[in-house]
Amino acid sequence: MPSQSGGPDRTDDGRYVIIKGRRWRATDPALPEDAAASLRSHLMAARRAVREARRTTDDAALRRARERVQRAKVALGERGDPWWEQSERERAQRWRDGLAWFDGHGEH
Repeated sequence: MPSQSGGPDRTDDGRYVIIKGRRWRATDPALPEDAAASLRSHLMAARRAVREARRTTDDAALRRARERVQRAKVALGERGDPWWEQSERERAQRWRDGLAWFDGHGEH
């Protein structure tokens, strides 16, 4: 189904986005926009850290960066337990825990 916002197409149930013909789990639509924006920022920084660690062949940095990617993706609802199977309380706890983790670990 075409996106109303100009973003990627979504499946009819809204659970997945279609990018270059591939289906990916969509961000939890219940996520407040400020939290989603913060988590996307953490995700992009983590992806840059993955790229840099690969470039410098720093295995420890690569592991840390991949952990940050995973944490951001879970908090966004794109990995881990499907957001559509979670209660509203569980969904809110998921993204709050993710933000709290990044607040405690910074961007290293």
